[in-house]
Amino acid sequence: MAKTDSTIERGSGNVFADLGYSDAGERKLKVQLAMEIIKLLSERGLTQSASAELFGIAQPHVSELANYKLNRFSSERLMHFLTRLEQDVEIVVRPIKKTRGKSHGAITLSHAIA
Repeated sequence: MAKTDSTIERGSGNVFADLGYSDAGERKLKVQLAMEIIKLLSERGLTQSASAELFGIAQPHVSELANYKLNRFSSERLMHFLTRLEQDVEIVVRPIKKTRGKSHGAITLSHAIA
């Protein structure tokens, strides 16, 4: 077997940016919001039908959400689902830290300790 040289590249922390998506920040945020929603639904033992009723959407759309098919959902809509699950959503806008060498801001999701 021939020996090959391999290089490992460190990712940016956003797989969508690493793959070259122009809307990488939005895609990452939507996945993070969906992960939180799915976790809360699971913790509460809610069925897809009950979740659909709570969110005011069709059950097949909950199935799409549960399978991370997020094209039909905006970040705003996902945040609304979180509020329906009795969660507060807080948006903070602040200047970027120039020490990172970035010329643009970033979108991040963090969890508050209850």
